Amino acid sequence: MELASLMRPIEIGEGELVFYEGLPAYGLYVLCEGKIKVAKRTKDGRSQILKLLAPGEVLGEKTLFDQETYTCYAKALEPSRLMFIAREDFLAFMRRYPEVAFRLIEKLSRELKAFGDKLVEITAYSAKERMARVLLELARAFGKETPEGLDIGAELSRSELAEMAGVTTETAVRILSEFKEKGIISLAGRRILILKREELQALAHPFRTYLRENLI
Repeated sequence: MELASLMRPIEIGEGELVFYEGLPAYGLYVLCEGKIKVAKRTKDGRSQILKLLAPGEVLGEKTLFDQETYTCYAKALEPSRLMFIAREDFLAFMRRYPEVAFRLIEKLSRELKAFGDKLVEITAYSAKERMARVLLELARAFGKETPEGLDIGAELSRSELAEMAGVTTETAVRILSEFKEKGIISLAGRRILILKREELQALAHPFRTYLRENLI
């Protein structure tokens, strides 16, 4: 209740930015409704999705302590509602409740491990393996069982899936079409259903990657 009293609500529409690269970091956000992607632009203008966030997760935490600008941007994938707390208010809150600081350190440690794994994944594994892993991770983080199959639970464009897998959009389209032809997945616009989970798992080398950070 004390923390909630320090926060103010923010509502944004699909495609709107929560914050952008180079913006001074004024505080911390908690996602209450919707989905947010956190991504970084490369020098040639392309984007690389770093993670997806769902309700209950936080963003902007990495700049809490160094007072720097954001090094990535956060965009809503659907209409979203967030709560914002100013940096100084949250730091004072952590001083009063040290357990919160320890939980934040645990979260940052898990994310650091996941990003390290992602670097190895991009350099060591094929595009097909990476795309299979992205679909499985989406299903693990957001998916839901339906009579038709396992819905991955996030309707992303082909370019966004390509960003997550670290491949070109053309490669992503080709791989998804191949998976569909083999009956591994079904495609209906942006909706993707996994029909043969075991076959998709066989394509993906076992590897720890986290699209959502707070899964326990």
